[in-house]
Amino acid sequence: MTTTHSPGARAEQGGAPAPPPFAIVSGAQVQRALEGREREVIAVVEAAYRLHAAGDSVNPPSSFLRFPDRPTARIIALPASLGGEVRVDGVKWISSFPANVSSGLPRASAVLILNDPVTGYPFACMESSIISASRTAASAASAADRLSRGRPRPRRIGFFGAGLIARYIHTFLTGSGWEFDETGVYDLSERSAAGFRLYLEQSGAGGGVTVHHDPEELVRYSDLVVFATVADRPHVHDASWFGHRPLVLHVSLRDLAPQVILSATNVVDDVEHCLRAGTSLHLTEQLTGGRDFVHGTLAGVMDGRVTVPEDRTAVFSPFGLGVLDLAVGKYVYDRVARSGELRVAEGFFHELSRYG
Repeated sequence: MTTTHSPGARAEQGGAPAPPPFAIVSGAQVQRALEGREREVIAVVEAAYRLHAAGDSVNPPSSFLRFPDRPTARIIALPASLGGEVRVDGVKWISSFPANVSSGLPRASAVLILNDPVTGYPFACMESSIISASRTAASAASAADRLSRGRPRPRRIGFFGAGLIARYIHTFLTGSGWEFDETGVYDLSERSAAGFRLYLEQSGAGGGVTVHHDPEELVRYSDLVVFATVADRPHVHDASWFGHRPLVLHVSLRDLAPQVILSATNVVDDVEHCLRAGTSLHLTEQLTGGRDFVHGTLAGVMDGRVTVPEDRTAVFSPFGLGVLDLAVGKYVYDRVARSGELRVAEGFFHELSRYG
């Protein structure tokens, strides 16, 4: 069934709150809603960052479900609430099973539940691996733009890790106006590197593509370095690799050793979230006993409270806030609802009378 009902609707009788219709939004619908709208999604993400910085959000720590018999796997719950005009609550439930890659499946799968702030009832269950990748890429593209102001615009980009997140970041960068003379790729898997190279060559973005077999070579080659790996501990230890002062999007959070972090200007999305769960910044805090190495937040850069010096490597480390998933998820929901293609599960909520 299709409908354009919106959440938060109230029953006519006595003005009492009524549960909203419950909709299922598929991955195909999510992709159609987001495709080609990179600039709009970046604006949505930046607005969410501003609301979060202003205190108009609730974003508790993520909860990690880990498995003794599957040590590389995990499922993470990111509950959040976002105010402003978005005004929505919800939770993302996202799994990371790296072993999937060897069988050809993506590493991550996810759903996003959106809750009506009036009644608390969920009103949508959305495929969210695309939403999650898009909000991550939009955050990275925003940081690349904001942190590169005042320094020469990077023309050579290097991707350290060649999976789905790398592909989405490339899409959001080029979709928001970035052009590169050269693109470098490094991945532990030659197959992944070759696949990403083919994607880049077929994307029509222009510029040459080089697959590097030495990680140091990739970093030294690039003005903009994107870390998008599944590393669970630092593996890049030599700060001299960054002597040319590149802009670094440290999206995977655990690639850089403390000595690299300490040599750079560090910008995060949220200080409390980034300095936990064994991230590179968390390890640096444990090593130094303080947080002075954190320069500020991306929201601070956006509103001019934080300036990024040109004479040091700049590293953006985003933990990935649940409020961003809500913002992008609500953007998608609204677009699907306006299209008249919202699929509602009639009668999903059954016990709606307190006394039966």
